[in-house]
Amino acid sequence: MLGLGSLIFSLPHFSSGKYHYGAKLEDTCQIPGTSSTNFTCSASTKSSLPNYLYVFILGQLLLGVGGTPLYTLGTAFIDDSVPKHKSSLYIGIGYAMSLLGPAIGYVLGGQLLNVYIDIQIPESMKIDQDDPRWLGAWWIAFLACFFAIWLLIIPFTCFPKQLPGTAKIQAEKISETHNDGSEVLVETKNIGKSFKDFPVALLILLKNPVLMSLIIASSSEALVATGFATFLPKFIENQFGKTSSFSATLGGLVLIPAAALGQIISGILVSKCRMDCKSIIKFMIGTCSVALILNTVFLFAKCGNEPFAGVSETYNGTGTLYNLTAPCNANCRCLRSIYYPVCGRDEVQYFSPCFAGCSSHLFNNMKKTYHNCSCIGKPERENGSEDFLYEAVPGKCPTQCKFLPLFLTFFFFAVVFTFMAVTPTTVAILRCVPDKQRSFALGVQSVFLRLLGIYGRVLTLDFTVQQRIGELFCTACTACV
Repeated sequence: MLGLGSLIFSLPHFSSGKYHYGAKLEDTCQIPGTSSTNFTCSASTKSSLPNYLYVFILGQLLLGVGGTPLYTLGTAFIDDSVPKHKSSLYIGIGYAMSLLGPAIGYVLGGQLLNVYIDIQIPESMKIDQDDPRWLGAWWIAFLACFFAIWLLIIPFTCFPKQLPGTAKIQAEKISETHNDGSEVLVETKNIGKSFKDFPVALLILLKNPVLMSLIIASSSEALVATGFATFLPKFIENQFGKTSSFSATLGGLVLIPAAALGQIISGILVSKCRMDCKSIIKFMIGTCSVALILNTVFLFAKCGNEPFAGVSETYNGTGTLYNLTAPCNANCRCLRSIYYPVCGRDEVQYFSPCFAGCSSHLFNNMKKTYHNCSCIGKPERENGSEDFLYEAVPGKCPTQCKFLPLFLTFFFFAVVFTFMAVTPTTVAILRCVPDKQRSFALGVQSVFLRLLGIYGRVLTLDFTVQQRIGELFCTACTACV
């Protein structure tokens, strides 16, 4: 199912034909009467490409169906096959790999995006990777995953139902199931053999107070963790004035190693200390409490907003606040759907070169600079030379805030202690339910995690969108979308 989902994900590339890169959008001020104009989206344009959304949804559905057993049946298989006190160690290593895998995928997938989508660049095409019309070969990664995953079918099918020595390991384990009679009920009625047992099996788990407490705790933690994991790069970019690429790289370098380290450390501690279910829950309470204290860094490590023309500053005394349009750029026909920030020599940020009134640009040592910017002011001359100094450069203005190292340090340890509760939670769930319901219990936990995790992401996204709209007045071009 994983291989099939990856294959379906790549199919739209082969059935949609060659990529049509279209006309270039000018990001500078276009005075009426000139030959170069901005092209806007046409809502009346008919295209069959939006229908491929359903193909991607089908591919994602198959990936979800195929990937879930790795965390339910796979985890239970590990727990069955190793001694009780070593289970947390192997589960922690497995969960850490599930974090490192996507990190490696991001790096390798990012390199593939440097390859043109159709491999061979047309001779008539004059664009490079910095051009907004550039599309990388995203589909190669999915094809590679398709072949790699299907090759793994061979070794997976070679595994027996039980590894050698499993029966002896199971006989030595002492049950820690919540004492409410559920274990006896499951054993005597052999619940789980038939799909008709699903309602009864689900009811037994929902009535288990220890299990539901663990699920609610992990889901609440996932609600927060999903939010800051998703929007950490955007937080760094906005609060500390860094570029999008640098913020994403920095966030990944902090988040992925810290999360993997936390899961491995907790697995080792639970294994070495031979913790029972009650001790594991106490350990989780301690790590979550430390993480809560460390997460208060978000309240203190923040910086003020830099000057933004049309939002927090006027255009050299002209125009009004909360309005991106001013007399200096009124005739430029700027598009609000293109957010391309530039920093003027007056250390004020502008929504785009067009809104800064820049009518020309130059490349100096592969660095792009904008000139003749009516909203920034008259350019100065250097030593009587006729060469103009730059008036604006791409990107946000550098911030004077110095809290970034402190923030990253506290955040690193906050993530470590947050993810130190993940592996013990899984082990505790496996201990507090009947043996025949362990995979089912992990599946129920996954449902709660996905539902509340997505809800947490939506809540954070809603707040972020409102913040960005308030700061940038950015509107999306719905026809392009």
